Order: sequence, then C-alpha cells, then structure tokens
Amino acid sequence: MDTAPILIRPRFRPGQRIIAVSDIHGNLPFFQGLMDKAALRPEDALVLVGDLMEKGPDSLAMLRHLMALSRTHTLYPLCGNCDGLVLNFFETDRLDSRFFSSYLPRHPESAIRQMAREGGFEQLSDLPKLRADLRRTFPEEWAWLRGLPTILESEHLVFVHGGVPSLEHMERLNRWQCMKNDDFLSQGRAFDKWVIVGHWPVTLYRPDIPSSAPILLRERKIASIDGACVLKADGQLNALILPSEDSEAFSWLCYDGLPQALALDGQQASRDSVNIRWGRAGLELLEQGEELSLCRHLESGRVLPILNCYLRQGPEGLWCEDSTDYRLPVSPGDRLSVVQRTKDGTLCKKDGVTGWYYGRLSDIL
Repeated sequence: MDTAPILIRPRFRPGQRIIAVSDIHGNLPFFQGLMDKAALRPEDALVLVGDLMEKGPDSLAMLRHLMALSRTHTLYPLCGNCDGLVLNFFETDRLDSRFFSSYLPRHPESAIRQMAREGGFEQLSDLPKLRADLRRTFPEEWAWLRGLPTILESEHLVFVHGGVPSLEHMERLNRWQCMKNDDFLSQGRAFDKWVIVGHWPVTLYRPDIPSSAPILLRERKIASIDGACVLKADGQLNALILPSEDSEAFSWLCYDGLPQALALDGQQASRDSVNIRWGRAGLELLEQGEELSLCRHLESGRVLPILNCYLRQGPEGLWCEDSTDYRLPVSPGDRLSVVQRTKDGTLCKKDGVTGWYYGRLSDIL
C-alpha cells in the first residue's frame, strides 16, 4: 500500500465534543463499554484513529457495528495498518505469498477468516479464490473499508494512526508509513497543531512504570492514546475527550474490562522500578516458584519476581509478557482493577497504571 494517503478536512461545529479512540482491535465489548462510560451522543464527533479490527475476537462484528453507528452518529473512522491489511487482501494479490499465506493460518480471529467462515468458504489453499469469494459475498464491507481516510485535519487538530513527519504537504506522504509508524514519540517531532496518534502502545514508552494512560506532550502538541487493548492482559481502551475543536482542556476515560475491588489499606509507591516491555523482555530464570518465579531481566540486570503465567519460552530463550516490580501508591478506599491475585500480592491497575498492591482488598465490586 504505497499510494498517497486519503486526507479529509471536516468542519466541526463550535462547542462540538470530540471523542478520539484508537486501536480497538476487534474488541466490541470494550468499545461498547467505553462508549457507555463516555455517554456518546449522536451530536458528538467520534474519531476512530485506526486499527478497528484484527487481533481481537470480534473484528467482523466490530466492523458492522461501526457501519451501523455511522448511519446514526457523527463518525470519522480512520484506517490503521491492521485495517489496511484487510483492505489489501480484498484489493490485490501482491502480499499473498510473502504475508497472507503465513498470516491467515496463524490468525483464525482475523476479519478475513471470520468473513470466510460466515460465508461458508473458509479455505486457505487457494487465496485468489478466497479473495473472489469475499468480494462477491461482502461488497458492503469492502466498500466501507475502501472509503476509510488516512488522515483527518482540522484547524487545530490532526488525527492519524501512526504519525506524520510534518504537517506540510501531507497529501504527498506514503499512506502505509502514515499508518505504521513505530515509536513515533521517540522521533523528536513537534507540531503547531495537536497530532493525535495510536498504533504504538503507550506503555512501551516508559522503562520504569507500566502506564496505559494517554500521553499528552503539550510542548510538542502530540497525544498518543493506544492503551494496548487486546494486546496485553492489563490493556485498556482509551478515549481522549476534547470539549471542542479549539480547546486544549483534554480529559480521558478508559475501559479495561477487569474486575474491580476497593483497597482497604494504604501503600506507598516504589521509588525505583522497572517496566519489562515487549521486545526487551529477555530473562534468566533464577528460582522457580509456585505462582511467581525469581528472574533476572537481561537488559536492565534487575532481579524481580515474574508471574509464571507471563513466562514464555521462545527460540532465543526465556522471556515474559510485560511485567513490573512497581508498587502502586494506594490509599484506603481507592478503586483498583484486579489483573492477577497471588498469595503474596495482587497485580492491580489504578488510573491506567499497573503495579503491585500488598494490602487487603474488598470483595469484587
């Protein structure tokens, strides 16, 4: 997908609330829960900053839900790299041999596989035939995907899934590079309009504390809002709320689907901690435990207990899902999302931040 981006410039009404959500990844219950929490109204402008589908269990249902929502609400869905891959399969056979022939067998949750199952023609031995079947059976879904813009620009705002190098001549950029732009915040960009992006889970940016809360860099006018919904056990779906197009009074909401309990005891935050992140998660096992095992994080040298259910063995050795030794700051009465209980403590979330709590918890609310 090396064509130019599709750029739209809608006019928002004065005082119109804007809700930005990114990286739903086919998780329809999270999206519905978040919209209930945000009290979405037809007069709001809902901007979906890409990756509506793939990786989660409800990609086809999510697509159809958004198609229906676009008929009753003010909806601006943008194309992310995952949505672009689904569209790419409909459009061309260019990636069949070097991508889809290996991707589709490994991803039964893909929107492509879900459509094929619904149509009664799920077979992967003949991808050109599968493509022809999908085009014939799902023309409305294909047309909706084809119409997804890449970039939304207004007077004070730019929404794009991955990021842009500058705001000059955006119509000349490479569409795919606008959608898949890894580690955008580390590129040193700054803008004179707010640029709202998703794609890169925000928790990957911090080496010390695992936080899925949106990152607002006011001096650079960048907001990064991917809360790692579906991708991580403690991931969440974020909504960035703008009271109007010209306001910088941002607020945010999230939905993580986790059970909640009240803290009964207080606890001080750690002064020093590590956030073991995807791609930097190699470990050495020091002592096997019943629920947690003592490990050395190879990159930092840090020794810490890791949940056994987070340990993975790969071709290059032992690694783990995102893990931490951070102790949350907690006051009695705080509402905590419960990620994992153990005999020694509970992995919890508070205000989008994941860490350990060693006090007593109420029953699940």
